[in-house]
Amino acid sequence: MAHKIESFPKVQIDFTPKLPRIQKIKDKTKVNLRYSLISPFTFAHIYWDDKNFELAYEVEEPILNDQEKKYKKEIISAMGEAINFEQIVDNKRNTLLDYLDKMFRVLAIELDMDMTYESYQKIFYYLARDFMGFNEVDPLLRDYFVEDIECNGVNSPIYIVHRMYRNMKTNIIFKNPSKLESFVEKLAQRSGKYISYSQPILDASLPDGSRVNATYTKDITSRGPTFTIRKFTKTPWTPPQLLNFKTLSPEMMAYLWMLIENHMNILIAGGTASGKTTLLNAIAFFISPESRVVSIEDTRELNLPRENWLPSVVRTATGVKGEGEVDLFALLRSSFRQNPDYVIVGEVRGKEAYVLFQGMASGHSSLGTIHAESVDTVIKRLESPPIELSPTLLNVLDCVCVMSHASVEGEDTRKLREIVEIINVKDNGIALTNRPFYWNASNDNFYFKDTNKIFEKISTREGIPLNELNMEFSRRSQLLRKLQEQGTFQFEKVQNIINEYYKKPKEVLSRYNIR
Repeated sequence: MAHKIESFPKVQIDFTPKLPRIQKIKDKTKVNLRYSLISPFTFAHIYWDDKNFELAYEVEEPILNDQEKKYKKEIISAMGEAINFEQIVDNKRNTLLDYLDKMFRVLAIELDMDMTYESYQKIFYYLARDFMGFNEVDPLLRDYFVEDIECNGVNSPIYIVHRMYRNMKTNIIFKNPSKLESFVEKLAQRSGKYISYSQPILDASLPDGSRVNATYTKDITSRGPTFTIRKFTKTPWTPPQLLNFKTLSPEMMAYLWMLIENHMNILIAGGTASGKTTLLNAIAFFISPESRVVSIEDTRELNLPRENWLPSVVRTATGVKGEGEVDLFALLRSSFRQNPDYVIVGEVRGKEAYVLFQGMASGHSSLGTIHAESVDTVIKRLESPPIELSPTLLNVLDCVCVMSHASVEGEDTRKLREIVEIINVKDNGIALTNRPFYWNASNDNFYFKDTNKIFEKISTREGIPLNELNMEFSRRSQLLRKLQEQGTFQFEKVQNIINEYYKKPKEVLSRYNIR
């Protein structure tokens, strides 16, 4: 019986299904969960693999029979010749789905294909995934809980870093070298960059802001092309969520809230992927809604829930002559002419640090991250080439937060290891510091002192009695704890509560029974 393809209903695909609530299970051998990635076609399945004694992450997609595979191959080949790729890349999702649907129907009728609606739906899913998205890797990019996607070459499983269950092997493998090469070329194309045998390394950003690094040839990486994608989080972790993960304590978060409100200068230090940017994004929630914020980054990672924000991203040189580069130094120097109340630098690492610290000295509150494992290392990095700041200028820095990886009961976590106040940096580069907050690894508890030097500085500068600052610190600690305990994690809801607190603190405290 022939099926009339022109009469088939339009295929319904939801690329952003409702985010599931995942409870972390400590006993990994008991983990067995599925959640939707692209509804109703694709699911993530996380389970304990008894054979390899590890958690596995499987992408479950529609299974095609031999006839459906043949039709899919023919349609993709025909579409590759007929499709308008500019329209595919630059247009809106619904328009693209309509366009693909129209092209699929026309080509299927022209090629005299006979298929059921079920087959039509499955093939349409793969067309949408490959032409609009990123082929086999697209479901991983759409998984909110996936932070990093890592491909080590041909015939090697793709690994992911999951927000809840960390490193896991997936069932996605590129077995064909030319197919992997094509995929890496696609990453470059979608990033507006170029990769080839003469330029075999790609460092770029995808349209959604995700950071991608890729290699192209076997003489660079012996297993063939590779890629690593650090995903851009459209909805970053909120302060109560970080409290829920025990990344830091409510007292630490309340302290940072008060520092930001009073225009102190903060650097967040730590190693690679220790959670520096995550913490930076979370504490940026505390910037008052009317303040103007300018951010400067190498690749877009910050996502601030505010309107009065000017995000800037560096531009690499283009063309044969390598012209048109706009680096962090140029952006930062320009930012101080844009009348910011707060300047945020994604990562401090070069000559731009001098401009940043000059800005701090002239009254521009600044936040940023730096790659360093301790406060001593931070100061040494700032004083050494290529930065070479004078010890005197370092005194404008108020505190350093040190993030680190930690293993708690066999679980890989991120912790705010300590908050260190910079009291004075002497001419010889030796710093006098105070550590009001720290994490104890032996019992996984956070501790804090009753006194700190920055509250004394705020008291002197603003004329606020010290006991009043301490009372406010206590109230905010309680409020943040209540938000965590009540599961108030939503991006907009948390921001609205913080914004309301700035205008009507008594009403907010009363609502949460805080005195």
